[in-house]
Amino acid sequence: MKEKAAQDSTKSGYRSADSSGAPVASRLQILEYLSHRNQPAALQPICEHFDILSQEGVNALSGRLNRMSKNGYLLIDRKKRYGLPEKMDIVVGRVVGHAKGFGFVIPDQGPDQGGGDLYLHHNQMRKVLHGDRVLAKTKRIDNRGRKEGVIVEVLMERDREIVGHFHLQGGIGFVEPDDLRFARDISIPDNRFNGAKNGDIVVARIRKHPIEHQHAVGEIIEVVGRDLAPGMEIEIALRKHEIPHSWPRAVDEQLDAMGDLFKDNVSGASPESNRKDIRDLPLVTIDGSDAQDFDDAVYCEPLTSGRRLAGWRLVVAIADVSHYVKADSALDSEAYARGNSVYFPNRVVPMLPENLSNGICSLKPDEDRYCMVCDMQIANNGAVRHFQFYPGLMRSQARLTYERVNAIVVEKDRNQRRAWASMTPHLDHLYQMSLCLRKKRDIRGAVEFEFPEPYIEFDDKKRISRISVRQRNDAHRLIEECMLAANVCAAEFLQAHEGDNAIYRNHEGPEIDALHNLRKFLGGLGLTLDGGDRPKTRDYSKLVASVAHRGDIAGVVQAVLLRSLSQAVYSTDQIGHFALAFPIYCHFTSPIRRYCDLVVHRQISQVLSRVLNKGKARKIGPAGISISQIGEHCSFTERRADDATRDVISWLKAEFMQEKVGQEFEGIISGVKEFGIFVQLNEIFVDGLVHVTGLGNDYYHFDPARYQLLGERSGRRFRLGDQVRIRVARVDLDEAKIDFDLISHTASLDSNAIQGKSQNKKSSGRTARQARNKKIGKKSPADSDNKHNTKNTIARGRK
Repeated sequence: MKEKAAQDSTKSGYRSADSSGAPVASRLQILEYLSHRNQPAALQPICEHFDILSQEGVNALSGRLNRMSKNGYLLIDRKKRYGLPEKMDIVVGRVVGHAKGFGFVIPDQGPDQGGGDLYLHHNQMRKVLHGDRVLAKTKRIDNRGRKEGVIVEVLMERDREIVGHFHLQGGIGFVEPDDLRFARDISIPDNRFNGAKNGDIVVARIRKHPIEHQHAVGEIIEVVGRDLAPGMEIEIALRKHEIPHSWPRAVDEQLDAMGDLFKDNVSGASPESNRKDIRDLPLVTIDGSDAQDFDDAVYCEPLTSGRRLAGWRLVVAIADVSHYVKADSALDSEAYARGNSVYFPNRVVPMLPENLSNGICSLKPDEDRYCMVCDMQIANNGAVRHFQFYPGLMRSQARLTYERVNAIVVEKDRNQRRAWASMTPHLDHLYQMSLCLRKKRDIRGAVEFEFPEPYIEFDDKKRISRISVRQRNDAHRLIEECMLAANVCAAEFLQAHEGDNAIYRNHEGPEIDALHNLRKFLGGLGLTLDGGDRPKTRDYSKLVASVAHRGDIAGVVQAVLLRSLSQAVYSTDQIGHFALAFPIYCHFTSPIRRYCDLVVHRQISQVLSRVLNKGKARKIGPAGISISQIGEHCSFTERRADDATRDVISWLKAEFMQEKVGQEFEGIISGVKEFGIFVQLNEIFVDGLVHVTGLGNDYYHFDPARYQLLGERSGRRFRLGDQVRIRVARVDLDEAKIDFDLISHTASLDSNAIQGKSQNKKSSGRTARQARNKKIGKKSPADSDNKHNTKNTIARGRK
């Protein structure tokens, strides 16, 4: 045993515990040792196994074991023996609450290893808060087949902070959490109000966790403001979703120390830096008219063979953020914590401070900037024949907008072409090249879901004045193709040099259950999806194209297809991107706003230095965090940003509709649930609920596969995409909910296209009269509810 321990002590897992230099086994070594034992182990046999004899070493090991138990890696039994939770049938996971009082424990290990979620009865939820990390075990299988759990222990990781409304009743203070997943209020002692007044929106820090018959106890640490103040919805969302939004002192100190780096121009390229001077290339940025940070610039020129066009040279230059934000610095730690910039209507919470994101890193016109370049040669058929990466020094020649570029290259506007005569040839080359890339995408079979993108406009009081649609044009697609090409090159470059030690952007195809439900729905419309159990992207694209001319069902079909696909994530696995039909893909083009792109830049720089035999291995991310963990964290922060943005938009829309109570609107059914139908109003893109009790005097049954509610007596169907007319009944600002009353509805789906009527008759055993009712009854609304995650699922190369 001593011989083995002596061998182990030479591994990097042993660390100095204190000034005595006593060796301490690493967390992984301890877990490995206990995993091979058939019983828990006390402190003494663990010390003997690792040959720890000194009192200093015993104390250090004991400290590590206790820390591991507090974090849920180990469990201490009544005899003070350490064991693995999974061997004691204990689940380590995080609590997810529900507004109705029950909850679940989501295992840290995931459903594949942890055995699935544990249901928590409301009595168990009285002991915990939403978001708590806990130890739990299965109590029984309930009558619905769920594993019902009991809380063994709450793992106190840190003080919890919760945003909500402060109330005073009879001198007793409490906070009502804004997040409905916190089903119980938080008691606030009278000496912990800290200036909060009745009705204030506050942040409460939990000082005492709840027990079965007592609420959690906290203190007010911040008064955010009064309800309904302009911008308050964003302040609430930031705190509710725990999005970092203020810069730590360490970041301010680092920015002060960087000082002179934030001048208008950067120093020139030098041979020692391997940075190539490309300031002679007429690179331009093309963005939206309201963009503040410019992180990509493009240039294109034709390649000829004799007099024949042989292809193009495409240069995509991306802001070299990694030159300024070094791994494991204060700036880097904060960028990692944020994960990405968060774009709210009328406000951005950036990943990097403005003097970086809108300053020295932004590719402003007529200013020298450091960049990382993907220099590609593209054939006539749209294939990338060759590419190379190198650090560059560039100077943007112009800041262009999508509208202007579209006018120049598509509409051939004479005035615009004359005004930008020096740029026009390069822009024309860009456009022609992008058409070839686009054709290559079509041949590849990539699927593109086209949904209207609502754009919220504000008045001078920061209230919604109107909701319009942001139009996409060929200039958007031009830039999109350039970014996609650069992202694929970056992925192939890292695959060749780093293998599975890099962050890729993965989007998996549909799972079997999702396919089954999808085909069931499509069958009801007389449509089919080819590909069997493993359809390819081309099969999805073919189906989208087949209904493109059908204005009545095109949006419905796209929405349901989108729902059948998983969300794109960051991972070290090389799975590829299903929707884009790329066998390998990563994010490279937005390091100002996405941390994973910044990591990709660092890895590319490291490979280039290694190839040139210059420099040693560089840090890629925060100390002690693996590439895989970075990917998981960035996937989480991306979802967090989506959730926060959705909350804000929902609240703003509810506020917008307050003045429209009693008014009537036309719309379509955008969602179908067992409790009712969601309706999206035409032109203003606001969603509200018609409760099932308002659909008519009947029993309605929910069919999740066909996205419909079906009346038991009348045979009346409410399906995705059906046209409806509603009246705005009520608006609840606290919950950002809008209720509609149904006035009329019209089935938008052609009754001749709806199949399976005879199957329904057989399976339901309806009478002849019920069958006739079904035949003559109005077909009902259909559900295109899932427009929210289009960006994440499609991962359109850029934003």
